[in-house]
Amino acid sequence: MERIVYLNGEFIVESEAKVSVFDRGFLFADAVYEVTAVLGGKLIDHQGHLARLERSSKELGIKMPVTGDQLMDIQRELIKRNDLVEGGIYLQLTRGDEGDRDFSYSDDIEPTLVLFTQARSLINSPKTQSGIKVISFDDIRWRRRDIKTTSLLPACMAKHVAHAAGAEDVWLIEDGFVTEGGSSNVYIVTQGNVLVTRPLSNDILHGITRASLMKLAQELNLTIEERLFTIEEAYDAKEAFISSATTFVWPVVAIDDKPIGNGKPGDIALKLRDIYIKTALELAE
Repeated sequence: MERIVYLNGEFIVESEAKVSVFDRGFLFADAVYEVTAVLGGKLIDHQGHLARLERSSKELGIKMPVTGDQLMDIQRELIKRNDLVEGGIYLQLTRGDEGDRDFSYSDDIEPTLVLFTQARSLINSPKTQSGIKVISFDDIRWRRRDIKTTSLLPACMAKHVAHAAGAEDVWLIEDGFVTEGGSSNVYIVTQGNVLVTRPLSNDILHGITRASLMKLAQELNLTIEERLFTIEEAYDAKEAFISSATTFVWPVVAIDDKPIGNGKPGDIALKLRDIYIKTALELAE
């Protein structure tokens, strides 16, 4: 059966969902997006994703065509129509279509809003038990990574290189320091049990899962340092892990073929993952 998707005010089967070839999201990646996890048929961290979407669209001057309440209703209807129990909802908001290709755009252009569901196993992901391997890779993305745009070609190319090398993901390096993963925030735990992650700035995405993990880490009385760190420091870490909306927390067991710690998922990463999922389920909408 075909999925039901949302496109500009309509719920339609995916084969009938059409976007103009002149849409600026297609021509220029002039668009922002969000991915919200779904567990038990409910949305996880919805308010955080909504706030980031509104910020991203404001930073680029893209109009929001619906209110936050309307967006919640749209997502709930998609969950219902597609019988989604576990997975995610992808949302993409483009500047819209002005009828031809032109670098400049008018302020009154009407945006394009698309949402669709993706069913996948999140809680029982095998990556939780095995951990993932990553490689380091030069970060060649633009300098406003705090805006969640669809300009993802550098990340796609980096992940392709990682997969060809037998790894699951990349840790990106800029000016000698780790920025983030191919589609995730990254963390290390030092030998002294200090949780280290890069501070928020224009250089990284302000992860919604990251924000929740920082609160949980504080509640667990973990020592946290938000600072820059090098890949060499990561090699020597006791633990490493990533976070994102649909991975929650995945342990990293090797970087550039160098085992992290004992080469197995670390206790702190697994504990944060368990507590995050438990808390997220309690607060799901």
